[in-house]
Amino acid sequence: MVQIVLVHPQIPPNTGNIARTCAATNTELHLVGPLGFELSDRYLKRAGLDYWPEVKLRYHRDIEAFLDHWRGQAGDLIGFSARADKNYLEYHFQERDWLLFGSETDGLPHDLLTQCAQRLKIPMPVAAVRSLNLSASVAVALFEAYRQLNYFGP
Repeated sequence: MVQIVLVHPQIPPNTGNIARTCAATNTELHLVGPLGFELSDRYLKRAGLDYWPEVKLRYHRDIEAFLDHWRGQAGDLIGFSARADKNYLEYHFQERDWLLFGSETDGLPHDLLTQCAQRLKIPMPVAAVRSLNLSASVAVALFEAYRQLNYFGP
């Protein structure tokens, strides 16, 4: 099953919205610290509404802790970046892909991005707009992955 990884997220409502998307799709969510908020943040909780019990959440204190966890699993790291060259629609998602997204302000750290098997972007038809909101980007990528994998059925 595809997994979502947020590296150093900063804005609680974005993470809460992503948690809700993960709950709705039965997708495991990994948060990689340091975070820009506490997991008890009321804005985080509010954005996730009453779906938090349905979220398969894993917290990793830092990138190395996450990578140690990932190395014990199967699948490729797929990094999303506005600076990537490959359009996410050109990639054939696999069931064990780990979709990595960086913080709202800095994106994925360069050294982590270089460890990804693929680096993908969600293209913006309007050049003046660099990227979508983090929660929108995760939803776009996750639903495309599940569409390709026929997760939702015919």
